[in-house]
Amino acid sequence: MFSEGLINSFRGLETPFYYYDMSLLDRTLGVVKDAAIEHGYHVHYAMKANCNAEILKAVKAAGLGVDAVSGNEVQLAIDSGFGPDQVVFAGVGKSDREISLALGHKIFCFNCESAQELTVINNLAKAQGTIAGVALRINPNVDPKTHKFITTGLEENKFGINPWELDEVMNTIRGSDHVRLKGLHFHIGSQVVDTSRYQLLCEKVNEIQNWFDDRDISIEFVNVGGGLGIDYNRPDVHAIPELRTYFDIFKSHLNLPSGRQLHFELGRSIVGQCGSIISRVLYTKQARKTTFAIIDAGMTELIRPALYQAYHQIDNLTGEGAEDTYDIVGPICETSDAFLRGIHMSKLERGDLVAIRSTGAYAEVMASQYNLRDKAKSYFSSNEFLRD
Repeated sequence: MFSEGLINSFRGLETPFYYYDMSLLDRTLGVVKDAAIEHGYHVHYAMKANCNAEILKAVKAAGLGVDAVSGNEVQLAIDSGFGPDQVVFAGVGKSDREISLALGHKIFCFNCESAQELTVINNLAKAQGTIAGVALRINPNVDPKTHKFITTGLEENKFGINPWELDEVMNTIRGSDHVRLKGLHFHIGSQVVDTSRYQLLCEKVNEIQNWFDDRDISIEFVNVGGGLGIDYNRPDVHAIPELRTYFDIFKSHLNLPSGRQLHFELGRSIVGQCGSIISRVLYTKQARKTTFAIIDAGMTELIRPALYQAYHQIDNLTGEGAEDTYDIVGPICETSDAFLRGIHMSKLERGDLVAIRSTGAYAEVMASQYNLRDKAKSYFSSNEFLRD
C-alpha cells in the first residue's frame, strides 16, 4: 500500500491529511461497473460516504449515478456533471427548500418515507407546475446485524414506511396529481457483512412486490439500497469487497418481473478502502499499563471510533525497533478521542508517521472543526509530487 518512495513524499507534507489511492478506487469502480452491467443493474453512488471532488470525478467517469441525502448533495451532483436523470434524493427529513431545489433540477426520483412527505412533494411540485417521480421507501424489518446506530431497516428505526401503512400511502398517491409512483426503495443499514441479511431482504422485497402486483400497481424499478461492508481488520487482504457475490445474491433470490429494473445505492464498499489518514506522532507518554502515542489526527478527522467504537487498522510507517504496547489517541480535549487501545507495534517516537486505514468512507465527509481545528487537506496517488 505504501512504498518507501511514497512514505518519503509524505514526510514533507503537513499532517494530518487524507490520502486516496485512486488506482484502487478505479479498480473497485471497474468491478462494480462490470458486475452491474453483467446483470443489467443500475448503481447510484451514495454521496454521503465521500463527496470529495476527485472522488466524484472518478465515480462519474465510471458511469454511475448518485444517491443524495440533502439539497446540497443534489446541487453538488449537478455541479459535478451528473445528469438530473442520474440523481436520486433520499432522506427521512427533506426540507421544503431542498425538495423545491430538487424539483427545479427535475431529478430522477425522490425516495419518500411517509404519506405526509408525499403530500408535501405533491404541493411543491404543483407550485412549480411539474410532476415528481417518487419511490416508496418501505421498512422491511430486517435486522442487518450491524451497529445499532447504523441500522435502518427495523420497525423501531425512524426510516421508511411500514407495510401496514401501504393502503394509506396509496390513497395519498391516488389523490396527488403531481407525484408519479415509479419504484420501491429499501435499505437495511450500513457496514453489513453477514450476506444472509441480503437474502432475507430479498424475501421481504418479494412479498412487498406481490402486494403491489396483486393490485395491478405499476412499478418500474426496485431499489435495494446498499450497505455492503468492508474488511476493516484486513484492508490489504480484502482491498476490494466481494461485490460480485453481493450482486449474485440478488440475482438468485429476488423475483423481478420482466422489464422491472433493479437499482443499488453503494457508498462505503466503493470508496472505503481507498482512503487513509496520514498522521504524525506528537508525543509519547508513559502510563501505568500502556504507552500513549498522541498523534495529530483526532476525532475531528475521523469520528467513527468515538461515535461507533469502530475499529481502524493503524500502520506504523516509519517507526522502528522493538515492539511496545500503545494506546493511539488524538489531541482533542475529549477522552473519547482515541483510535486504538492496547495495540502492539514497533517503537514509535515523536515525528514518526502512521496511517489510519480504511478511511475513504465517513472520514473526510464527517470532519469537523471542533477545538477550532484546521480542516485537513486531501492528497491523491495521482498527484505528481507523490513518488510511489
